[in-house]
Amino acid sequence: MTGLTATAPDETDLGDVPDRKPALTRWLVIGAAALVAIVLALSLLAVTDNGNNKSAAVPTADSADAGFARDMAVHHQQAVEMAYIVRDRTTDEDVRRLAYDIAQTQANQRGMLLGWLSLWNLPVTSPDGYMTWMPMGHMSHQMKDGSLMPGMATNTELNQLGKLNGKQAEILYLQLMYDHHMGGIDMARTCAQQCAVPQEKKLAQGMVDAQQSEMKVMADLLRERGSAPR
Repeated sequence: MTGLTATAPDETDLGDVPDRKPALTRWLVIGAAALVAIVLALSLLAVTDNGNNKSAAVPTADSADAGFARDMAVHHQQAVEMAYIVRDRTTDEDVRRLAYDIAQTQANQRGMLLGWLSLWNLPVTSPDGYMTWMPMGHMSHQMKDGSLMPGMATNTELNQLGKLNGKQAEILYLQLMYDHHMGGIDMARTCAQQCAVPQEKKLAQGMVDAQQSEMKVMADLLRERGSAPR
């Protein structure tokens, strides 16, 4: 890849736009992806239900299905945000492409999760807080002080990422994203085992498979930079 032009923008730019409104455009991109995914999620459930004579039971607010949808939507949102941070801190093609792929995938999945909550007429937040649906014994990756859920970066870590450039930013991003995937895999694997809605179980298992593959890529990229997962 030789560079950017006005007629053929690099896909790894995550939607580069004029600097005067980066935050607005970022949320428009995320919102558009989420809207498309919500429509797809509703359509998928509708088609599946229409294909069965008996309708599936709607999950309760305290079910694993609802808890996973709520918490993973938040978990995914941070992954999208980290992708946009590193996009502005490095010009490395491999890291930017990885960040782009993660951002697009997780923005779409987040939209599906929120779409299901809307279809089930369930709140997107729980008064009981995060992770109450998931038995602690299923968490192989424990939460850090200051993080909302397993694998999530703290505000201090996000602020640090936003101040680094080049190789240093790449290493920290890859380490944070590696941890992020570890926590997300624990959550998704639990849903694949305990959730009742077939479409959600399938999505959760797909997350496990895809994120395990991405972790191998991240480990390789860290090794190339003389570093390793933390």
